[in-house]
Amino acid sequence: MSRPVAFEITPGGPVAGRTAVPGDKSIAHRWLLFAATAEGTSHLEDLPLSLDVRSTALAMAALSPKARPALELWASNDGATVEGGGSTWNEGPAEGSMSRIEVEGEGRSALVAPAATLDCGNSGTSMRLLAGLLAAAPFPTVLTGDESLSARPMERVAAPLRAMGALVSTTDGHAPVTIEGGRLSGIEHATSPPSAQVKTAVLLAGLAADGATTVLETVPTRDHTERLLVALGAPVTVQEGRVAVTAFQHGPVDGRVPGDPSSAAFLLAAAAVTGGPITIEEVGCNPTRLAFVDVARRMGADIRVEIETEVMGEPVGTIALDGGSRLVGTRIEADEVPLVIDEIPVLAALAAHARGETRIEGAAELRTKESDRLAGTVSGLRGLGAHAGEEGDDLVIAGGGLGGGRADALGDHRLAMAFAVAALAGAGPSVITGAEAAAVSFPTFPAVLARLGAGIGER
Repeated sequence: MSRPVAFEITPGGPVAGRTAVPGDKSIAHRWLLFAATAEGTSHLEDLPLSLDVRSTALAMAALSPKARPALELWASNDGATVEGGGSTWNEGPAEGSMSRIEVEGEGRSALVAPAATLDCGNSGTSMRLLAGLLAAAPFPTVLTGDESLSARPMERVAAPLRAMGALVSTTDGHAPVTIEGGRLSGIEHATSPPSAQVKTAVLLAGLAADGATTVLETVPTRDHTERLLVALGAPVTVQEGRVAVTAFQHGPVDGRVPGDPSSAAFLLAAAAVTGGPITIEEVGCNPTRLAFVDVARRMGADIRVEIETEVMGEPVGTIALDGGSRLVGTRIEADEVPLVIDEIPVLAALAAHARGETRIEGAAELRTKESDRLAGTVSGLRGLGAHAGEEGDDLVIAGGGLGGGRADALGDHRLAMAFAVAALAGAGPSVITGAEAAAVSFPTFPAVLARLGAGIGER
């Protein structure tokens, strides 16, 4: 992590304008992994320069000699396309991305044992997806992470990989994770709790297994892996609640990574609490990622989604919010939580400014993220003067606005950005400590917000 940073928030005018956001992290992880294990040369554009995605790129560089030069060069690039003045840009990559990378691959069988442990940093996606990839690799690998990642549960991915035939050991259920791959057999696995990361890990192992591998979901999760497999021509069957694959060596991945809808959610919320309007261009419109839009609409946010094209199976378009939102409280039921799990902190920020109570039910999974996001959201909102509390695994926000104050992001990127959004419409100034964590997913978050009119600075 970089030097400690605090956001200083001065409430003022509306957050408004036209903008873009860095590429989608979830898609970038998957496209990088598949590009490095493809047979042939992949061409990727607008990969986000977030710390999480760099973790995947560097891990794949250690595993794929052919892909190593391009991946190491990309991951070491600290540059970003910087726009000068104004709040609108229509050409070039979103700030926080590097325009183009060409990755040469020689297929999954060409992976080699890394010279050292693979450091996944703060990225649970990197660790779980790599575990699935390495389950069939004929060498031992150790996956490590930072203190936060080392506290997150890893048995949920280790158990199905063991059932397929890989040797996987965790450290009391957590990282470091040691994997020694081998010959795998397909299984039928029901994810519990629902997890797109675990689903992808099992499907990745299934692409190198004997027989069919099937993943069952009681609640749908993001489907980027399935869409990519279909686009690559893999033998995959996708039905409601069921995804099945058989062994397959894929070819190159070619496409421009759509803007990250989870990052867009913070800008949409900032506009909603301060008066908007805002338009976000070239953003991913995958329906498994837009449940937060449905919730925000229920709360009174006037959001429009227009799909304009498709890239590697992913719908891409524009998301816009008209100004003058009148926010009201809502109830998010437990079966909705998996589809808004990443956006719950920013939905809580909206709820703090809504009329009436908002209740988010069955949110226990928030306790296993980069921080205990359930307790952290409550603590941070209270620090900013809002009324919030925990009732078992439910998150309850009273609404009615907040006065301003001080909140600790607890080293969690989504809490850092959510607290900043909530503070923008406070009655007085606020300070968000631990704000350096925003670089994990949206390195240029404060710069983009400031260009859109927000009173945000760093110290």
